[in-house]
Amino acid sequence: MGVLDGVAARVAGGATVEFRPSGSSMVPLIRSRQPVVVAPVDPTKLELGDIVLARVAGAVYLHLVSAVDPARRRVQISNNRGRVNGWTSHDRVFGICLSVDGSPRAGAAHKTRAAEAG
Repeated sequence: MGVLDGVAARVAGGATVEFRPSGSSMVPLIRSRQPVVVAPVDPTKLELGDIVLARVAGAVYLHLVSAVDPARRRVQISNNRGRVNGWTSHDRVFGICLSVDGSPRAGAAHKTRAAEAG
């Protein structure tokens, strides 16, 4: 089980989590080891360009929403370098990135499950 699997389990359980993902697939939006905050998401509110924590074909990614298919209740996940990871169902999208290195992501806070309830 990788680091992102553990984070995904915590977020799926309702926690807002701060962590430092590693890798270069999201540069310049997220640089390796920059702190990010991820909160549980209402996947029906997702839009192109949102950064989400999602499971695609068995792997967990902190990547971009590159397409939405509301009729099939799924989103397409891609990195910031043009690689498409694939489609995943709403129930496999665990969280949305609220901030990167302390800078809020525009519109993300209104897409959390907490925002849905209140």
